[in-house]
Amino acid sequence: MRKKRIISIMALVLTMSMALLAGCSGSGSTTTSETPKQETNTKEATPTKKTSFLIGMSQANIGEPWRVAMNDQIAAAAKNHPEFEVVYADASQDNSKQIADVENFIQQKVDILIISPNEAKPLTAIVKKAYDAGIPVICLDRRVEGDAYTQFIGADNVLIGTKMGEWVASTLGEKGGNVVEVKGLEGTSGQKERHDGFMEGIKSNPNVKVIASQNADWLRDKAITVMEAMLQANKQIDIVFGQNDPMAEGAYIAAKNAGREQEMKFIGADGLPTPDGGIKSIMDGRLSATWVYPTGGSEAIENAYKLLVKGEKLEKEVTLGTMEITAKNAADAYKQYGGK
Repeated sequence: MRKKRIISIMALVLTMSMALLAGCSGSGSTTTSETPKQETNTKEATPTKKTSFLIGMSQANIGEPWRVAMNDQIAAAAKNHPEFEVVYADASQDNSKQIADVENFIQQKVDILIISPNEAKPLTAIVKKAYDAGIPVICLDRRVEGDAYTQFIGADNVLIGTKMGEWVASTLGEKGGNVVEVKGLEGTSGQKERHDGFMEGIKSNPNVKVIASQNADWLRDKAITVMEAMLQANKQIDIVFGQNDPMAEGAYIAAKNAGREQEMKFIGADGLPTPDGGIKSIMDGRLSATWVYPTGGSEAIENAYKLLVKGEKLEKEVTLGTMEITAKNAADAYKQYGGK
């Protein structure tokens, strides 16, 4: 009996010791419960990499063939990047419509905004709003005021205008002559820059006179009407300076309808390698010269890829090159730029 009591006491001591040890080990349970928390924090610190991106493309209008070509080049370049989805908006040369289009893209939380502004000043605030909201912005072809954008891509319109002016000064020679200017949409950076460059370019020939200048908003049909009025008001016109090829074409049509197309030369800018573009117009004898103005569409997509997918910082300014095209090199240029 005494032996059984001793065994019972020993069992009780052993049980208490084990309970004590369990209680001590319980103080380490905090470490065990913290392990999953550390794993969770590690996952949160490494966000999942995006595999798809939404691009908002806000176009000033699609009434100009050059802008249709821009959209086409954006679409073609985006096909090389299946992670990109591009949605398009056409402002139809309406500032209020373009502001609403950009606001819609902001609400959609696009990953990047590509915009070719209708006019600089009216679009500045909404572009800044997108930029301040953390949306990268690529301004294509036309600028906004200030520097609230990620990148600007475009050719040097002042340079193109200057080269056009120099061509006119050289072509008219010492005798000089009368020039009429068919201008783009008032308030657009390209319109002002091409005009300023042209006036600089003709300075070398004081006998060159700009006798009339009127806006046709970059549109061929409007240029026909504008040129009709210029023909009625001016008996001698030696060269028509169209700030783009469609307006130069419109001026040619008006002059031909009046039976005066042989009296003057017509020049423009854009140099699209399309059946209705400036290069073909030179090959067909309607225009005398054009200067290539690249759309920058493919460059915008490639730079969007660099920023969104590769994480590279973009240059603030990308200046695209130009080329003078006349009857001497038009056929070769047509092939060079992909004309079919």
